[in-house]
Amino acid sequence: MLLLGYVFISASQNDGLGPRAQTPMPLQIPEGWPLPDGDIFAENPPTKEMFLLGKKLFYDPRLSSDDATSCGSCHQSFAAFSTYDHDLSHGVTNTLTTRNAPALQNLAWMTKFHWDGGVANLEMQPINPITAPNEMGETLGNVIAKIKADDSYQRYFKQAYGETNVTSSRVLKALAQFVGQLTSSNSRYDKWKAGTDSLTAFELSGYQVFKQTCNTCHAEPLFTDNTFRNNGITLNRFADAGRLDITGDAADSLKFKVPSLRNVQRTFPYMHDGRFYGLSEAIDHYLKLDTSLPNLDPLLRKKMSMSPLQKNQLIYFLYTLTDTSFTNNKLFTADAPQQYKH
Repeated sequence: MLLLGYVFISASQNDGLGPRAQTPMPLQIPEGWPLPDGDIFAENPPTKEMFLLGKKLFYDPRLSSDDATSCGSCHQSFAAFSTYDHDLSHGVTNTLTTRNAPALQNLAWMTKFHWDGGVANLEMQPINPITAPNEMGETLGNVIAKIKADDSYQRYFKQAYGETNVTSSRVLKALAQFVGQLTSSNSRYDKWKAGTDSLTAFELSGYQVFKQTCNTCHAEPLFTDNTFRNNGITLNRFADAGRLDITGDAADSLKFKVPSLRNVQRTFPYMHDGRFYGLSEAIDHYLKLDTSLPNLDPLLRKKMSMSPLQKNQLIYFLYTLTDTSFTNNKLFTADAPQQYKH
């Protein structure tokens, strides 16, 4: 598959945090994909050394208050960096999160993060889970102290920054470099589009169903339009109003980000609170949707119809979006087994 370079910034650039590493690792744009709307690495030129530091931090459970919960505990690589088979994730001290952990893939094409779009800077995003009492429950100050006390980090910081000084800014930049490079673009669907693989007649029929019913919001090739929409999901036990809590605009009530359908076979349960455990159940939500609900997205005002055969065809097509070269990529997976709490 042809990949095109996107960010080519001198790795020796000085950003005020010390000299940068010397191995550029530019973000790769899959052939036929649009350029990202923004540049998540504009102030953080990507290098291999920064990426490896970010990876070490991502899988380090000491970023949490119980020293047992890492970023990778909830964002598991084999599940496209979502939480496999759990509606909510387990945080420190046996707490539960209030939302389903979204997949971390193709973040470079996003300009807002979280289900409600409450964070607009990838470097700032880790602060939320690290400090949330029901997630990692730690302070940045304690995180920095733990990292400084670990001699193994000195080599990583020296290679990434040219010096061993540990700061919160450097930690956040490194984490952003790791997750920002998590690109998934090599599924059977992608190979079919590139002419190097084929889909079955059943899957091709499902693709036609997809284009007729799903493609407006879950637009190719990202399989999301990165908008926030009210899709008829009712208020849950956490009274989660979605984007309304960010903007204060009543028109944003129960609006949540349209998730990508890439790797959807691995990212169940579905919706912001993981209320649907299967694709069939999630599709049924739209087929049975009350189109008179207030604030429902205009695109859903027209009743959706689909035969049982068409639903199965659609599901089989969605399975073709599974990218095992991404979920099994040793560049992204943990270097050592992790003790997950799930």
